[in-house]
Amino acid sequence: MYFDTILPIDDLARVPAIASAAERVGFDCLWTTETQHDPFLPLALAATSTSRIGLGTAIAVAFPRSPTITAHTAWDLARLSHGRFILGLGTQVKAHIERRFSVPWDAPVARLRDYIGAVRAVWSSWQTGERLRYEGEFYSLKLMTPFFNPGPIEHPDVPIYIAGVNKQLCVLAGEVCEGFHVHPLHTARYLREAVLPWLEEGLQKADRKREDLQVATVDFVITGATDEEREAQREVVRRQIAFYASTPTYRTLLALHGWEERGEQLSALASQGRWGEMSALVTDDMLNEFAVEGETLADAAKKLGERYAGLLDRTAFYLPFVPGERDEEWRVAV
Repeated sequence: MYFDTILPIDDLARVPAIASAAERVGFDCLWTTETQHDPFLPLALAATSTSRIGLGTAIAVAFPRSPTITAHTAWDLARLSHGRFILGLGTQVKAHIERRFSVPWDAPVARLRDYIGAVRAVWSSWQTGERLRYEGEFYSLKLMTPFFNPGPIEHPDVPIYIAGVNKQLCVLAGEVCEGFHVHPLHTARYLREAVLPWLEEGLQKADRKREDLQVATVDFVITGATDEEREAQREVVRRQIAFYASTPTYRTLLALHGWEERGEQLSALASQGRWGEMSALVTDDMLNEFAVEGETLADAAKKLGERYAGLLDRTAFYLPFVPGERDEEWRVAV
């Protein structure tokens, strides 16, 4: 199992130092998120300060960007990193797409399928020199003159991962992608009984094998040398679980474990802005299913490996890597 980490991007000036330190510690890949900052720009800095570690977006929101814009950015990062870049895409949800990005929300799974096809058509045009001719359900690309063509690169097969929670996106990933980002709110049972069978359905549709697809995620961990430290971490993780579980999108997961009523209660509290009361609804049983606990990072990593053996190909802690803090402990863990 690959052991990755999330690249903090609150300060771009710190990215080269963090990336090079993460590579020295031994992480396999650095992932960026699209929350408060752009996910691509930090990876350009990371690419020039590292030589081995993978670099990927987990995720970049697809629909606000045209497929050609995304193709250009990914192509440049693939060239700059000498083939270490992974393009991770996500749909986001309707409210954010329409009200935060002001772009259409319609048939997101079908649109994402078309989007991926369009991006790959642009890449193929650049790599082979053939005319760009892509006609899909949502995207039509028919113009690529030499002035706008960056030309072929050494590593043109840029892997595409997508993120999702429920069946349709899992099936899509199995059909057309190189990887799938599982949301941090997951359990081993949900992977075993839902996500992997859905991915397999997509793989079979496209006559592909399980090894053609990497399953990646970020896992909640609770660590600390003392009971007090671990209890403080438990509360942090409870709050994060409560926030995610209040979203109706995750009801399928909660229902599998018989926690659907908890999800409804959390949604009601969230709609009333009663955020401080939500973590109390996350029971110890829920915490044990969503998180692993150990005194050290290595303890937690060992338990993750045991819990997710045969289920995940890549994992990372839902815990920031900070150079200079616990470096030796991280080295042992990874």
